[in-house]
Amino acid sequence: MEYFTLNELCRSNTAQHYGITNKPDAQAVRNLNALVDHVLDPLRRQFGKPIYVNSGYRCPQLNKLVGGAISSQHMRGEAADIRADDMNGLANLIADMRARGRLHADQIIYEHTRVVDGKLVPQWIHISYTTRRENRNQFIIQ
Repeated sequence: MEYFTLNELCRSNTAQHYGITNKPDAQAVRNLNALVDHVLDPLRRQFGKPIYVNSGYRCPQLNKLVGGAISSQHMRGEAADIRADDMNGLANLIADMRARGRLHADQIIYEHTRVVDGKLVPQWIHISYTTRRENRNQFIIQ
């Protein structure tokens, strides 16, 4: 982990507010490391600016509380919801890296997308990576 820490990948204001211990098991920690090593750090290195984690690992209790999917990759430490001060720039970089075959992820989901200056800009980006199977390289706009 070059640009991210385990603490920021597990931090949750919601968990803190409700007194939930949001601590990943050893496998989830390995998965978080793989997500950072294969996706988040390379993305941050190319972006050259901070990328913030809105939500990374979620224990089942926290995932349910925030309305996460029953099979959410967040619960396995395979996903993070990220944002940046320049979301348009981050979205453009992701598109460019995908087109050049330099970003391999399981899912990239642009969440709560809106049109800004004629371009689709997400409020945040869900990005996941798995070692359980081949990554699907799915790209979804919501």
